[in-house]
Amino acid sequence: MSRRPGLIRLALVALFVIAWEFLARRFGNPLFIAPPSATAVATIAMLHDPALVRALLEALREIVTAFAISVVVGLCIALPLGLNAFWRGAFLPLVLGLYALPQVTLLPLFVRVFGLGPPTKIAFGATHGVFAVILAVLAAIRAMDPVLLRAATSLGASRRQLIFNVVLPSLVPSLFTGMRLAMSGVLLGVLLAELYVSTTGIGYFTQAFANAFAPAKLFGVILLLAAIAITLNELMRVAERRLGRWREEPGR
Repeated sequence: MSRRPGLIRLALVALFVIAWEFLARRFGNPLFIAPPSATAVATIAMLHDPALVRALLEALREIVTAFAISVVVGLCIALPLGLNAFWRGAFLPLVLGLYALPQVTLLPLFVRVFGLGPPTKIAFGATHGVFAVILAVLAAIRAMDPVLLRAATSLGASRRQLIFNVVLPSLVPSLFTGMRLAMSGVLLGVLLAELYVSTTGIGYFTQAFANAFAPAKLFGVILLLAAIAITLNELMRVAERRLGRWREEPGR
């Protein structure tokens, strides 16, 4: 019984791949769609291309850096807003207003400020993830039992002890939910910047393969980026399970 969900997922993936292979070969235009078999061959071949591997590693570094910035900045903004009603009333409407802006329209501004290069992609990616962290942490703080805060304060806990020993442990589930959403946003932001401002990165290869009508290589790049996203998401899931182990009931 415990293995059945995994088997169902594998069966669905296998059915999707088989259907994709059949439909692509039977009805697909080879200039626009490639079957999984051709995509797999192209992906393996691309992994032997030093320039593309460097572009992937550079994209990974930018994604990880932008994600770390979004988490740190999000926590630095959300904790004061969540724990102080005055700061929340003063600045939360500004944060929500910035969140409502279509961020893609701000990309030219990032280019003017940071130039063409990794700083623009990192900064633009971070803006796509920071709001998910802020909103998740704020919601978790508002839902936290105030008795915990009063009890810790009455026992003489300092502000630092209150944050690190009471607030942050209580935020672990919501924080990791926000971090997962932030990871998706950061990945989107970095790749959007790659497509518009990159001349050597993975965005350049994506556009080059699309313009050259090479769907197998294009799908291969998408597959590699998906593998990066899934790996990072799984690492966060493992970290969440380890950090939230204390919340499990004894004997379960």
